Amino acid sequence: MTVAKAIEQLLPGKNIVYFGDVARTPYGSKSAATICRYALQDTEFLINKGAKIIIIACNTAASVASDMLKMQFQLPIFEVITPAIDKSLSVSKNNRIGVIGTRATIKSNVYENKIKAAHSQSQVFSQECPLLAPLVEEGWIDKRETKMIIRRYLHPLKHKNIDTLVLGCTHYPLLKHLIAPRIGTKVNVIDSSTAVAETVKKYLQNHPELDKALANEGQNFYYVSDMTDAVQMTAQRIFGRKLNLIQVDVEGK
Repeated sequence: MTVAKAIEQLLPGKNIVYFGDVARTPYGSKSAATICRYALQDTEFLINKGAKIIIIACNTAASVASDMLKMQFQLPIFEVITPAIDKSLSVSKNNRIGVIGTRATIKSNVYENKIKAAHSQSQVFSQECPLLAPLVEEGWIDKRETKMIIRRYLHPLKHKNIDTLVLGCTHYPLLKHLIAPRIGTKVNVIDSSTAVAETVKKYLQNHPELDKALANEGQNFYYVSDMTDAVQMTAQRIFGRKLNLIQVDVEGK
């Protein structure tokens, strides 16, 4: 939803079809095979709803399934990892970059591999934060326990002299106001949701024929695989308004 919100802001009027797999999250604790199966179902659902561009708005799915999806489907597919890496490399002065994410994202080494491929002198320090996404989904954003857990997760990174921290999960922008002061005010905090929205906007500027083919009626549809009080509350917090969430079953179709 943080990515959808960023797209709304940077590309106003473009029709958005969003799918949040609430029933099967968090993906970060699943096997690679399961994540790929879910990602394939999710993408097929969005294409059937008329999507002409796909944004994998989940770091875990992007780290595990993006190559498979790009081979499977013949349409532009964006993911949140590469734009965040590009942004982190452009702002880092000492080439010491921290990454926080789910267990699956961190274990994939996707950030470290891509950052070093782009800039071999960079050093990457990664930290698994498996509790943060569930805490966001439960609405525990400003709870004392959440602040304590964030401090505990960031503690190893504070001693690595990083000057840039990538929020390697699209849940984490909701915790940015807690993460930034705890990692240090001199550290650049990179929000992957904003980074990918900027990348898509630039892509459409460079591909006017696709830009013209996209519907500009401002008709946005927000689908979820389960309807919970927590997801409705999270949606309202992110968008600043009540969303009309539509429950669907992507497996049953």
